[in-house]
Amino acid sequence: MSPEEMLDSVVDRESFLAFVRALIDDREEAERMERDEPERYQWGGALSWQNSEISMFLEAALQDFEPGPFHQPEGSPSWKMFAEFLYFGKIYE
Repeated sequence: MSPEEMLDSVVDRESFLAFVRALIDDREEAERMERDEPERYQWGGALSWQNSEISMFLEAALQDFEPGPFHQPEGSPSWKMFAEFLYFGKIYE
């Protein structure tokens, strides 16, 4: 199952860890695809990965979680919130 498909089912530590494992597998597959066809992915990463470097990944994740006009963070952290943070690091530009 893809990280996208798992996101809504993250409710506890176990499901969060399963999500993280899926995200790792997803990134490894994207890296393989990008190595095999570099021209195809020169303007955007495979499997919707927009941020391949850790600094870019974390910056993108923060963008969605900073308070702003379109987002007010939840009051209490949850396993799903942690998963969403990581997921936004993947897709947010």
